[in-house]
Amino acid sequence: MNEVYRQEKKYFMTLFDMKKLSGRLDAVMIQDKHNGSNGYRIRSLYFDTIHERDYEAKIDGLELRRKIRIRIYDPSGDFAMLEMKQKEGSYQKKRSLRIERKDAEEMAAGKYGCLLKYSDPFAAECYGLMNMQCYKPKTIVEYRRKAYIAKENKIRVTFDSEIRATESNMDIFNEKLNLYPVLDSFNGVLEVKYNGFLLSYIKNLINEANRSELSVSKYCLARSVSMNFSL
Repeated sequence: MNEVYRQEKKYFMTLFDMKKLSGRLDAVMIQDKHNGSNGYRIRSLYFDTIHERDYEAKIDGLELRRKIRIRIYDPSGDFAMLEMKQKEGSYQKKRSLRIERKDAEEMAAGKYGCLLKYSDPFAAECYGLMNMQCYKPKTIVEYRRKAYIAKENKIRVTFDSEIRATESNMDIFNEKLNLYPVLDSFNGVLEVKYNGFLLSYIKNLINEANRSELSVSKYCLARSVSMNFSL
């Protein structure tokens, strides 16, 4: 199990402004080795309780909240990452555990007993929590990411675009998911993650960019269709 504890900021930006900021970061930060020419794909399956506890906690702005998800980078791959993100004031704690593809498929079907075969206490914690509070698969979110890294303070700046989702099919490894856009094609999300403090030369570049702080997550954007419909 891997654990990361850091601050995290999210911003709404147009693709034009993201491209300009990306060009400036090229001069001062290292590109993620997975970027390629157009970034890389991320697909996440999010879980929530039958009463939408985690969604409501985010919308209500609670200081202590969490998200549980399975993340993959290739639908043809043989593994997935089980992750839990916990908000603690201005900090985020993220724990992750690599699990086998067949176990991710079991979890996508709402069956969590496969977690008991892993010796890591994090797997047992997820198993107990997800069963006790009746977690169910809720939505899949997919997007393209371009990431920049600075080793100091483990700074990571990411640009997410082509954000799409589905709430009708929880088969995370399906290569032909029918996804709908949750943002228009001219906008994206900038995320800035760091430990302790953000280095001034990076902070100044980001502050110069035309962006507005985003109050909701990609998970909430994906759930907004069905949640608004249910109201």
